[in-house]
Order: sequence, then structure tokens, then C-alpha cells
Amino acid sequence: MLAKIAIAGLTAATLSAIALPAVAAQCGNTASGFNQWKQQMAQEAARAGISQRTIQSALMPAQYSTTVIRLDRNQHSMNLSLDAFMKRRAPASFVSKGKRIIAQNAQLLNSIERRYGVQKEILVAIWGMETGFGANSGNMNVFNSLATLSYDCRRSDFFTEELLAAMAIVDRGDMQPNQMRGAWAGEIGQTQFLAKNYLRFAVDGDGDGRRDLIRSKADVLASTANFLRQHGWQPNAGYQPGQPNFAALREWNKAGVYQKALALFASKLAN
Repeated sequence: MLAKIAIAGLTAATLSAIALPAVAAQCGNTASGFNQWKQQMAQEAARAGISQRTIQSALMPAQYSTTVIRLDRNQHSMNLSLDAFMKRRAPASFVSKGKRIIAQNAQLLNSIERRYGVQKEILVAIWGMETGFGANSGNMNVFNSLATLSYDCRRSDFFTEELLAAMAIVDRGDMQPNQMRGAWAGEIGQTQFLAKNYLRFAVDGDGDGRRDLIRSKADVLASTANFLRQHGWQPNAGYQPGQPNFAALREWNKAGVYQKALALFASKLAN
């Protein structure tokens, strides 16, 4: 996806290198070549403008994960019916909890809605569906996950860009490598941003000078709103299928069942 906002702390050369790696490290389908691949990847990261400090602290300690490979090969949840998906990702208990969260965080959510034009129930619905309102953000080492998937030949190019972006997040000072923990595919934070999206769309919602999508509720919700706004969200327009903002939900998640469930969940929170 093309960024529509400036990315602080990174040069144009760095962004270009992240988007189009110069010379790709050799991928592999077993763990045997992983350490050699890391040496090649370190050179690629340096060419992309990543500091040696970040390369040594984030990339080089990364370990190959057979768990990540297994999970990558067994993804089935998006094949569920809408009803089954709702029961799994947006049950009745989440509707009740989401309404309480909206009431308890009215000032923050109203402020974000005024700034970005994204309705509060959509933000809370995403928050709930992605991580149970921050309760299950994942505790896997992001660099282990992204390095494994970058090395693996199945989607190496895609995850190489994600790995470089994750290192750039550390480089600009938002997170330390040991703080970068998330889901098995490297999604980060309470609404599960991919690293490239974190780099491009995360904002400092609480004013502390950092974009922390793991621990800062204000950063999480403001960044999620910013992502949607930068992908065409129209203030005050509808988000149900056939309405103007449903297209922005497709940019958040490509699965049709997810989009429909998110719109339905948000409508329940709004009532």
C-alpha cells in the first residue's frame, strides 16, 4: 500500500530500499541455511539504511521457528461462515464489553473521531476482533517470526519487507527489540499492525513522542483511525456493505467474512 503521510525519521533511500530490496538473501525451506541467510540479510538491511546497532540487537539474535512455519501452513479461520466467525471473534460478551469500553473511554474516542472522522464503534470493533480489546496481542518474538518467514521461500519477498520495516521501527526509537512481541506472523500491537503499516500509519496519540501500539491505548486507537482515514475513510459516511466506507474495511483485512463481521459488530456496538 502506498503511504499518504510522511514517515518521520526515515530517509527516502531507506523507504526505497524497504519497498524494493536491492539483492535478496537466499531463501530456504529448512532451518539448515538460516544462520547463513541472516548474514546475507544483515548486509541487505545495512543497504536499506538500518543501523548496525539495530541489526545486531534485533536481527542477529533471531531464531528460526518451526512453530511459525506450522502456523503459516494451517490458516483456516477465514473459511468460516459469517455466523461461525462472529461467534469466534465477536461473541455477545464482546458486544457488552465493547459498549462499556466506549462509555469508559468516551473522551479519548470522541477526540479521535473528531480528528480522523472514523466512528468510535469501528475502532472498538477492530480492537475487539483483533485482540479481545488488547487482552491477546500475542507474545511471540516479532523478529523470530519475521526472520523465519522472510527466510522461508513461500512468501519471502513480502516478509523481507516486513522484517526491514520492523527494524526501522526500532531504528526510529518507537520500540526496543525486546519489546517487539506479537502474533505468529509478526503482527504488532493491540490492533495487530503489520510492521510496514506500523511504520507508515502509526501516530503518537498520547503525546509522549513515541508510537507505541503495544502499550498505549491512545496510540493504538489513533493509529487505527489514521490507517482507515489514509485508506479513504469518509467522515460520517456508512460502513455497511454497499456504503462508502466498506471499501476501507477491505484495506484493513482482505477476507470478505472479516469485513462483514466487522461491520456487523460495529453496528451492534453503536446501538
